[in-house]
Amino acid sequence: MKSIADQLPAEIAGQIHPDRRKNEEAYWAVRDQLLEQYRGQWIGFADGRVIASGTSPVAVFQAAEATGLHPFFICVGREDQPCRIRRATFPYDASYPGEALPVIGVEFRLTSGSPGLVLDRVIPDTGADASVLPWAECQLLQLTPALGVQGLLSGVAGSSAATLAFLIWVYLDGNEYPCRLQADFVGGERILGRDVLNRLEILFRGPAGEVVVNP
Repeated sequence: MKSIADQLPAEIAGQIHPDRRKNEEAYWAVRDQLLEQYRGQWIGFADGRVIASGTSPVAVFQAAEATGLHPFFICVGREDQPCRIRRATFPYDASYPGEALPVIGVEFRLTSGSPGLVLDRVIPDTGADASVLPWAECQLLQLTPALGVQGLLSGVAGSSAATLAFLIWVYLDGNEYPCRLQADFVGGERILGRDVLNRLEILFRGPAGEVVVNP
């Protein structure tokens, strides 16, 4: 498989931490040996070994990043399957073209416990595998390519593009949640995906035009 890092925009790819590339290359060298034990699992791979594994992408991502080893992050045996971002529309924002759309305000934090970037018009999307922000807003969070993990991102049409994933935090309704944030180098939408939504209770009150968090 072609290096995911090399599929990123050239100006971004050149800033990826060299250990990310090294760990991606090392993963492919032993990938077939990992299939029996880790097929279908998410892993963090660094220094020639699996340093975290499991079925929850955000939990494995968090554990792997905590090591500080700049691991490669992938689902074993499903390496070519991108993180899918799909859209479901609901009658909440009447100004949205076509069916109206639910939106909420969310605070994205670079560091746990520290104030971050408060954004409105964030789409709570149960069809999205992970959360997404445009690259310009990732930069406002002081995220740099050197902090990111190379990966693939796909929209509803099915085509995929290279992305960078970052471990950040979402502050919502008085609580903080780990977030597997994907950088979007093309689009401009803000999406809160299942990496965070599955840790909340969300009530979509379509007739009333409300999204209620932790009702």
